[in-house]
Amino acid sequence: MPTLISIENLAFTYPDGTRAIDGLTLEVREGGSTGIVGANGAGKSTLVNHLNGYILPQEGQVRIDGIKAGKKTREAIHKTVGLLFQNPDDQLFTARMYDDVLFGPANLGMDIAVAEAEAGRLLREFGLWEQRDKPPSHLSHGQKRFAALAAVLVMQPRVLVMDEPTSDLDPRNRRKLIGLVRNFQETTVTVSHDLDFIWETCNEVCIMNAGKIVAGGPARELLSNRELLERNGLELPLRLQGF
Repeated sequence: MPTLISIENLAFTYPDGTRAIDGLTLEVREGGSTGIVGANGAGKSTLVNHLNGYILPQEGQVRIDGIKAGKKTREAIHKTVGLLFQNPDDQLFTARMYDDVLFGPANLGMDIAVAEAEAGRLLREFGLWEQRDKPPSHLSHGQKRFAALAAVLVMQPRVLVMDEPTSDLDPRNRRKLIGLVRNFQETTVTVSHDLDFIWETCNEVCIMNAGKIVAGGPARELLSNRELLERNGLELPLRLQGF
């Protein structure tokens, strides 16, 4: 399958001098499901924010479907890559949840009738249709997570990028999300400390440490490698720990 995301020698340093990304190179194939894992401070969230153009490269380059990330190409990249933030409150900010779901399509020039039909389908699938007129602040954490996901998927992205998607989900909603991600037909990139979720939803895994990709390969092979994980500040998925 062709390469959809190509990152070459990416580097990024924050104003306080923190080198969050340091010469990182990564390729994601179209239709693939890739997990990005690493200890706190490995640079995962900074990498995620490069994939949608929220952060632009200081060094190296990021290409999404052949489009080089830059100020003039941000809108094109936003149409291709949908980013589910770690905190759904960063994506839900209007007075009515339904307006949040349609905010992206309205701002990216999508056909509103098509977007409304897709929004209705998603909200019904997620069990949120009856809550569509509620303020986001009146939703539970799980409802907020799925409302934010609907706001991403309504734009029909070719790539779904998720930053810690299970951080606020109870077991039932976590299982529901696993099913949705498994059924998603497009490319996915998931950053998570939940290695069991990565195990369930990703075919490939990349391990980050100190702003670099230090290992990559089949998800279940790498996630079963205790020595490799512990060397990079991680532990085996709970399913492999024998509890």
